[in-house]
Order: sequence, then structure tokens, then C-alpha cells
Amino acid sequence: MVSSTQSEVVLRPFEGLPGEADWVALREIVPSATATARTTADRGGRDVVVTTVLPGGWCALHREDGTVLLALHGMGSSDDLSRDLAAALLAAIAAEPGTGVLPEELPARGADDPRLQDVLDLEVAFDVTVHDGYDYWLDSASEITDEVRESLEEAAEASIPTVKLAAVPSAYWCRMSKEFLRWARTEDEDRVVDAVARLHARRESGLAGGKFLGMFRACGLVVPVWELPRGTEAAELEEPVADLARRLDEALATDAPLDANERRARAGIVSRQVTLR
Repeated sequence: MVSSTQSEVVLRPFEGLPGEADWVALREIVPSATATARTTADRGGRDVVVTTVLPGGWCALHREDGTVLLALHGMGSSDDLSRDLAAALLAAIAAEPGTGVLPEELPARGADDPRLQDVLDLEVAFDVTVHDGYDYWLDSASEITDEVRESLEEAAEASIPTVKLAAVPSAYWCRMSKEFLRWARTEDEDRVVDAVARLHARRESGLAGGKFLGMFRACGLVVPVWELPRGTEAAELEEPVADLARRLDEALATDAPLDANERRARAGIVSRQVTLR
């Protein structure tokens, strides 16, 4: 049963966790990645592998080798995604090795049930590793049959090529029909929109010869998106994105009211905004 008895919707479920923007990115825009986490000492100090997705519709998995994995794609949100994910994580830890947890198997959650912020050690960094495939689903002792290998290869082929940039936090290059950069931001939404509008009005919002495309909301954060020149590789973006970050930080620090050109730019940005969740 996945319904919650809460009435207040939590717009930023990952707020307060290390790497909030990367939690959102793994939930919404990264097809295959893992990240590090650990439960608090009173919860056993258990290492946890946070993942984008798990097979079989599982939201969590206690692998045969004892590794506990928590998936961000597989869990639908009730009023508080953080509480839902904490329930899945605790269920996986309590389960026997080799057991997967389905969202519908979880009990109803209420306001007194723990959230990830209560269950995880907030001193442990959320270090992300983006993967080309899904081999991390399996432990080293698992038998990889031809059927399993074929299934993993098919999943990898369907995955969107994605790279996490090193020059700035929480920015991800991806290749679909074209190449894009999607950059999750933790600042207040209005300040991000104002800052991009200031750059856009000065024709300084582009990146590496590409253009600012718009932004969307996800888990309470805004994610600006740039369309890149066709064929742009992730490695080519490190220096340009660092330069863009400096311009954006300067714009974010500006408190002056928007001028007429900046207000027009802002209106255009807002009109194209969408909310994923």
C-alpha cells in the first residue's frame, strides 16, 4: 500500500541532504548512476548504494552479497517522496539477502514515520558515478547467463548517453537527438530565473556556442537547459561551463531590479517553464 496519511505536500523532498541537486538529477534526468550514502549510527551505519533504477520495478534491493540499493526512478511520490524512499530503504535493510522491494509492498506512511533526512548520515558525501550500463545491478558472485547479459545489453542500448561534468556541481551533458546540458540548481527559483534573464538580455546566456533553451522544475528545484552545437562532447564543456558559472554567480548576486530588456527576457523564460513533478 503506497498511500500516505500526510496532508501537506513536500515540494523539496531532498532538501537538507548532501548533494540535493544531484539527488534531483538522479531522480529526473540521469538514466544510469549510483551514489554513496550511509545510514546513521543508530540505524546500523549501513552503507547504501543509491541508484537511478532497479530491475523488476523494485524501489529497493537487498542483494545476495549484502549490498543494499535504493532506486530513485521506481518510487512514485505520495505527499513526501523522502518519507517514501526512507520506507523502501528500511524495508530493504530488514529483508533477507536476495530480496527486492516493490512500492506496493510498503505500508502506508504517516507524519511520524522517518524521512531520508532522519535515516541517513548527513556527514556522508553523495558522490555520484554515472554508468554506461546497468552491471551494478549484479553482485560479483552472481551467475551472468547469456539471458542476463542480453537483458543488461538491451537496457544499456536504450539508455541516453550521459556524463556528469567536473567543473561545476550537478551539471549533466547528455546526447539525445542533439546534445544538451541540464544543470540542477538549489538557489531560489525566482533568483535563478532573474539571473538567467540578466544574462539572456545581454546575450551572455549561451554555452559553448549553444543556446539557453529554457528550464523546468523538478522536486522543488529549477533545472536550466542548454542546447549545444551538434556533436559537442562533454569534455569540451568543462572550461565554457566554468566561465558560465562565474557569469551566473555574478548575476545571482545582483539585487538591482530588472530593467525593461531583462523583464522581457524573464517573461520569455517563465512562459517556457514546465514542472516534471
